[in-house]
Amino acid sequence: MSLTEDYRKREESITLSGEPIGETHELLTLNIGPHHPATHGVLRLITTLEGEVVRDIKPIVGYVHTGIEKTCEDKSYWKAIPVVERMDYLSYYFNATAFCGAVETLLGVEVPARAQYLRVIHLELNRIMSHLVWLGTSALDLGAISMFWYCFRERETILDLFEMSSGQRMHTRYIQVGGVIEDIPRGFEAKLRKFIAEMPDRADQYADLLEKNQIVLQRLHGTCQLDEETLLKLGVTGPLLRAAGNPWDLRKAQPYSSYDHFQFKIPVGTVGDNYDRYRVRHAELYESVKIIEQALDGLPEGPFITPDRKVALPPRHELATSMEALIHHFKLVTEGFRVPPGEAYYPIEGPRGELGCFVRADGSAKPARVHMRDPSFVNLQALGPMVRDSYIADLIATLAMLDPVLGGIDR
Repeated sequence: MSLTEDYRKREESITLSGEPIGETHELLTLNIGPHHPATHGVLRLITTLEGEVVRDIKPIVGYVHTGIEKTCEDKSYWKAIPVVERMDYLSYYFNATAFCGAVETLLGVEVPARAQYLRVIHLELNRIMSHLVWLGTSALDLGAISMFWYCFRERETILDLFEMSSGQRMHTRYIQVGGVIEDIPRGFEAKLRKFIAEMPDRADQYADLLEKNQIVLQRLHGTCQLDEETLLKLGVTGPLLRAAGNPWDLRKAQPYSSYDHFQFKIPVGTVGDNYDRYRVRHAELYESVKIIEQALDGLPEGPFITPDRKVALPPRHELATSMEALIHHFKLVTEGFRVPPGEAYYPIEGPRGELGCFVRADGSAKPARVHMRDPSFVNLQALGPMVRDSYIADLIATLAMLDPVLGGIDR
């Protein structure tokens, strides 16, 4: 059936105030995309309008499908890490942590305390960076163009920190099975402390720019509400669920990587409208700063990766003096390590909600199956219930507040 026939049938079935639409009302099917609508990725929205009111919407995904999950089945566990990082391209530390966590569960590997704290530091920096990209691009959708430059100013500092610790600004491959690839270098802590000292003031500036702007407030207040019960039925998690008043956050509910060592609050909204979605993410900027500061203050001494040489590279200084270390390094990088048969699912709290990785091992050096539970894919289901019977201008604002990343949706 063609799209035209599909929507003609839908037109005949929809009623407004008890009247068949085909008799007294005219519907328009608007094809938004598959270019970058609202700059959030290659998404296509087949939108049915009555005047300026959205009567129905159908998201079409798959335009940037990369087959990453299937590719992992042809890679060793070692070589799959940089592949999974590229799913949600704004959450690469989270992607790698979920994958490595699942593999560590299957191996029974214990991650050293210092490595866990280093992971937390980089995860929360990544959360701030992701929220800054969301805030800057969402403000563009609302007409607040200058916000984009302010947010990306702080994002550049975070990417500089990533480059210091890993050598790369994006897709760093910093998270490894059993820990992290390197300890933080000299000067990293000082630069990071300077950033977390400045970030709360910068977040205050964002609020001053947006929350005193009547146009922005009218675009967000009371628009496209969705209740907690409906969100839970759809499987929605993260800031969208917390905006409706549910405080579910895996860092508190099911702590991982030492998150139970830190004191922080879970921001929640009240009515679940676009303003609450904005406020929850904005408040999370402050909480991430608190977590990073506590992790720096309490950073344990010790190794940054497991001493288990079956899965971890030997220290670099040994390669010049030990033939055994050199052979082990070569075999680990080229052949990888074997994982006992079994299945594991490892969920973490990503910037957009529950990001989980399922890994099935068959005893070889390659995973038999890798599947990511990406929050953007699940959360996109809520777009229709949110925007139905709202104005098309509210659709654009709601898509921005949804914060979807199509790389994670398509995989």
